[in-house]
Amino acid sequence: MRIKRGSSNVFEADMTPMIDMVFQLVAFFMIVTNFDQQQADERVKLPMDQLATPRQEARKLEITVNIGFNRDATGKILSDPLVLLPGGDVDVLTYGKVNLGREAAVARARGGKEEIENTSIAIRADSEVPTGLVQEVIKLSQEHGFSKFSLKAMAGDGE
Repeated sequence: MRIKRGSSNVFEADMTPMIDMVFQLVAFFMIVTNFDQQQADERVKLPMDQLATPRQEARKLEITVNIGFNRDATGKILSDPLVLLPGGDVDVLTYGKVNLGREAAVARARGGKEEIENTSIAIRADSEVPTGLVQEVIKLSQEHGFSKFSLKAMAGDGE
């Protein structure tokens, strides 16, 4: 009995669409990934510090307060210090009295006194904001029941 020997029909897959799909997925996840800077305002120029290190994990209950200035294209300060908010900038003391009061009320409604005690206030102040103003924000936060604070700085090499 004779067996016909024919050419093998090995099909090779075209990998081009697969590579395209992988690059599209990488681009998609880079865009939708929630980076820790979501509450950071680029108008705030943080002070440099050698000891500044990013947190390994984000706090679950954190209110970020961005204190900075309105500046022109050259970087010249055009206003008094403001709390920079997406809906519009607010005077620092007004924010401390009104907005922090609302945040405290929301925290109390959500989880009572324990919720407010576990909420941290992260202050990102421009390097040119007077220290006394940052202290005033901390004092107003304490008046509303907040007790945990963190001050943000940009990691620097000390030069």
